[in-house]
Amino acid sequence: MVRVLVVDDEALVRSGLGAILLSAGDFEVLTATGAEAVETTRRHRPRVALVDIRMPDVDGLTVLRRLRALSCPLAVAMLTTFDMDAHVHEALRSGASGFLLKDTEPAELIAAVRALAAGGTVLSPQVATLVVDGYLRSGPCPTARARVAELSGRELDVLALLATGLSNAEIADRLYLASGTVKDHVSALLVKLRAVNRVQAAGIAHRAGLVEHGGA
Repeated sequence: MVRVLVVDDEALVRSGLGAILLSAGDFEVLTATGAEAVETTRRHRPRVALVDIRMPDVDGLTVLRRLRALSCPLAVAMLTTFDMDAHVHEALRSGASGFLLKDTEPAELIAAVRALAAGGTVLSPQVATLVVDGYLRSGPCPTARARVAELSGRELDVLALLATGLSNAEIADRLYLASGTVKDHVSALLVKLRAVNRVQAAGIAHRAGLVEHGGA
C-alpha cells in the first residue's frame, strides 16, 4: 500500500480526492490542512503528498518548502484549479515532483500518484506546455549550458529523452539499454546538473537548448 497525504484547506476537496485514490485499492490516504501537513508527514511518513497551491492558512508553496526540508523521502505534487505561470515555476524551483490541475480525470490522478510513488515526476499537459513555453520565452541560459556540458555523451542522450517526458523504461527502449542502466544515468546526471528531480533536470535541458521545439 502506498501512503498518500492530501493537503487542502477544504474538507470537501480532501474527501473527494481521498475517495478517488481509495477506489484504486492500493493507496492508504491521509488528509491534512496546510497547517497540519508537516506534523502529519512526520508522524505517518507518506510516500506522496498532493498539496493545494492556494490555501488561506499556510500557502502551498510554503508547505512544499517545509516538506522538502524534512529528512523523510517524499514526492510532492502541487494541485491547483488554474495554471498560473509564476506558481508553476516557483513550485518546480522549490523541488515539486509534479504539478496537476484539480480537474484531472480520476484515472489520470491515480496513474500520476503511482508514478510519483515509483520515483517519477508528473505534469498535466496544460502545465507542461506552460513550462516549456516559459523556457522558450526566456531563451538559452549560459548556466544551464555549462551544466549540460559536464555530461557524458550517453547522459546527454538520456537527458534529451527525459526532457520530453519519457519514463526510464521508454528511454531504455529508445536507446537499447537496460532500465537499470538508464536509472544509473539519470542518477548521475541529476548530481552533475545539481537538480533535485527529473522535472528540474528537464528544465535545465530546455534552458540549455538541448531539446528541439517545432517552430522555435
